[in-house]
Order: sequence, then structure tokens, then C-alpha cells
Amino acid sequence: MLKVEGVHVILLDNMDCPNMEAAVALRDKSDRKGDVELEASGGVTLETVRSIAATGVERIAVGAITHSAPALDVGLDIEE
Repeated sequence: MLKVEGVHVILLDNMDCPNMEAAVALRDKSDRKGDVELEASGGVTLETVRSIAATGVERIAVGAITHSAPALDVGLDIEE
């Protein structure tokens, strides 16, 4: 049984596709599809996103989009 009262999204972090498929099946078997969405994250690349989507997860976080973005370090120093 999957007890997730009050939870709307579950993060599947650094899972391979077979484990994501198992998580989708567990959620669906627990009759929570539509109530609880599954999000894949960690290790997702533009090359693997299609196979991850095929697992049945509703959301995919693709870090590759931001990994090459330049960083900006902003600080707020307050003097008393």
C-alpha cells in the first residue's frame, strides 16, 4: 500500500528506468494515479529524457538545461 496523504508529487531521484517503471506501477496499483505525480530527477540528460518519459512519470527535471548556464553570485551584505 502507498500512503501519501497530502503529498502531490514524489521525486524519483537518481533512479534507473526499471526502478522508475516499478514506482509508476506501485503508484498506479495503489489507485493514486491522478492524485500523485511522479517526477524523475538526477542524472537526466537530453539523451536519456525520451526513455525516462516512456516509464510513465509525469514530470522530468532536466538539469542539462542549466548546467552550462553562466553563474551569477549575488550577495546582500547588511552593515549595522
